[in-house]
Amino acid sequence: MRVRLDAYLAAAAARLSDSDSAQLDAELIVLKHLAKPRSFIFTWPEHQLDDALMAAIEPDLVRREAGEPVAHIIGEREFWSLPLKVNASTLIPRPDTESLVEAALALPLPANARVVDLGTGTGAIALALKSEMPGWQVEAVEFNPDAVALARSNAQALGLDVTVHHGSWFAPLAAKQFDLIISNPPYIDGDDHHLGQGDVRFEPLSALVAPNHGLADIEHIAAESVKHLNQGGFLMVEHGYDQGATVPPIFRNVGFTEVTLGQDYGGRDRFTLGHWQP
Repeated sequence: MRVRLDAYLAAAAARLSDSDSAQLDAELIVLKHLAKPRSFIFTWPEHQLDDALMAAIEPDLVRREAGEPVAHIIGEREFWSLPLKVNASTLIPRPDTESLVEAALALPLPANARVVDLGTGTGAIALALKSEMPGWQVEAVEFNPDAVALARSNAQALGLDVTVHHGSWFAPLAAKQFDLIISNPPYIDGDDHHLGQGDVRFEPLSALVAPNHGLADIEHIAAESVKHLNQGGFLMVEHGYDQGATVPPIFRNVGFTEVTLGQDYGGRDRFTLGHWQP
């Protein structure tokens, strides 16, 4: 039995109708098995899928029907136009986090700026910055050893010189000083009902949840960052859209000035930026 590609995709998308992106989900899963770019769908809608290929695709459709993230099923997620390998050891990079990268690139940093990405996960932020600013000396820190291996693998695959340290926050950095410290730390309250919804059900709680209503890790990073920032350096931390009133005071309380809120592409408060001028 053979089925046209466009007809198969329509049927697959119908099966995935609980998803907000059913058509895209179906396309990405099928393209994984075709080993073709997305343009193939529009160029060759009459392409015939045979029984063997459809049998290979079926388990992945079942996984998506059960709610498993597409990124885990295909093993990849694009971030800042970089193809990143992903797995269940860490967060799937979100488009909202690209707003941090954009804001960081606009900062008045030296051409050879020293930068560290804390809790790097897949390496998304660090690798995006290095891809745009090859003169920057970019490092990253990650606590989960499996995620460390993943970030290092992504750096190697992309040919980007980013050193990934294994450890908790500043612990592996000794007395190093930086011009920019950037982080997307855990910031969700453990009682947040969103933890039972969508892709986060398949992501490690350790990368999502922090004590003190989601603020504990942000508080730690802010307090310790002042020991590792050069004069005139910056701290930038991602947080929840509903934490725009609580995070900036944390920065100010440890001595940061020119503390500002930044928004994601949906116009929601997404990160806080502070300037270190002791």
